[in-house]
Amino acid sequence: MKKGLFITLEGCEGSGKTTAAKAVIRRLAEDGFDVLYTREPGGIDIAEQIRRVILDINNTAMDERTEALLFAASRRQHLVEKVIPALKEGKLVICDRFIDSSLAYQGYARGIGMENVMKINEFAIDGYMPDLTVYFAIDPQLGLQRLTGRDEINRLDVEKLNFHNRVREGYEKLMEMYPERIRSVDASLARDELADECYRLISGWLKEQDV
Repeated sequence: MKKGLFITLEGCEGSGKTTAAKAVIRRLAEDGFDVLYTREPGGIDIAEQIRRVILDINNTAMDERTEALLFAASRRQHLVEKVIPALKEGKLVICDRFIDSSLAYQGYARGIGMENVMKINEFAIDGYMPDLTVYFAIDPQLGLQRLTGRDEINRLDVEKLNFHNRVREGYEKLMEMYPERIRSVDASLARDELADECYRLISGWLKEQDV
């Protein structure tokens, strides 16, 4: 049985990655790939319960380290219950957010430190890192404008623009740290164009892997 491949999607709020993923997954399935799409925080029942606590707009008293630990706990459960079994079955797993979100949001934007957040997550992920990460690059102000009228507004969405600018800076640092793993797409593109660009990037990378 072939080893599964683990692809993650990352970006600031309103980058359009979730919408683009739906179109990309459909096209990859049409290409014959056995695709599993999931998300963080969440993806399975226990992790979804933790998601509700983390993102509850009323939980304004949450400490930064508590936030980071909750993300790591959700990640661990999701990984062992859903992602790892799918990878062992040889599936192509595409996950909306993973460890880079914690590094950019809590490590950099919250000021905890990327190294500290990485240590927490090294315990949680036990060596499981993405094979490819697609970063949806967008100006945070444009991303926040796209959230207008969205049904689900969470605790991170309502942070001030300065916080979201720091999240972007965090992702840019991660691209410098992991240039072989993280590749970017221009998320300011129109929805269909963005989906096409994301599909071309992922399908091209899959060809490089000879799968």
